[in-house]
Amino acid sequence: MPDLFLVFAEHQGGKLTRATWEALAAGQQMARSAGGAVRAVLLGSNLAPLAAELAAAVEQVLTVESPLLAEYTADGYALALRAVIEQQKPRFVIFSHTYQVRDFAPKLAAMLQRGLVSDCLTYRNENDKLIFVRQVFQGKFCADVECAGDAPYFVSFQAAAFREDSVERGPSAAPITPVAVELAAGAIRAKPGERFREAKQAVDLTQAGLIVAVGRGIKAPENLDLAMKLAEALGAELAASRPICDSGWLPMDRQVGSSGQTVAPKLYLALGISGAIQHIVGMKGAHTVVAINKDKEAPIFEVATYGIVGDLFEVVPPLIEEIKKVKG
Repeated sequence: MPDLFLVFAEHQGGKLTRATWEALAAGQQMARSAGGAVRAVLLGSNLAPLAAELAAAVEQVLTVESPLLAEYTADGYALALRAVIEQQKPRFVIFSHTYQVRDFAPKLAAMLQRGLVSDCLTYRNENDKLIFVRQVFQGKFCADVECAGDAPYFVSFQAAAFREDSVERGPSAAPITPVAVELAAGAIRAKPGERFREAKQAVDLTQAGLIVAVGRGIKAPENLDLAMKLAEALGAELAASRPICDSGWLPMDRQVGSSGQTVAPKLYLALGISGAIQHIVGMKGAHTVVAINKDKEAPIFEVATYGIVGDLFEVVPPLIEEIKKVKG
């Protein structure tokens, strides 16, 4: 029997999250690499529409429906998933490293006396062993982690580590299988409160399709106007590296990087950003990266799809004019 790769499908507000598709992309690639099968598991209530959406991307969709799972709680999700895992016996349980997963996955792994390899960047197959890569010491180094002991192994991947549009969909829908799980109300000690909402002025860069980001090369806060004009011409959001936000030139909700937001836009235009590893981990999931920097040795060029070695103050103004001409 092939190894089973079980992907946790997260949903909010009646919709599958982008993180779910990223986790599915990871599961599919791992299964191909190791010769296994992929199944997804959904927890909650009224799951039929979500299950049908998942059915094109996996070999089976497992659903656990209960009034006790209608609202997320760490107790409920951990207990329900433990029962599914004990029935299905997967080799790997795969998550995207979201706030929700960070809340309950360690509890679940502890219940089954297994470890959790969290917030991974990628993996590789060495002699039929999957090795996971994760950052340590605030992104200064990368560690290779190999799972030891008996399966199941738990692993979560950093946001945008895998692209959601890389998920492969089959020609026909996979079977949807309800899984019977007994949950006792008394075992769920936490009670869900009102969902946290960001302040209205906060910017969710994770949903932006186009981003113009600025770094130290912008030189002074008054020069941000040039970047804003480029962002406006493109219809993009404005973002920044940490030094810009630390200096107070832009608010912290505009920061991209390991201590800011992790983004995966269709276009990421980096102006005067050198490309420190802490910034790279926040934007490496971008589909296309265009970097403009005077320093031809800047690390940002190593991840850029297109690079322009030049002074951004000379490059950006004509670029804005050309964009305006194209848009009419």
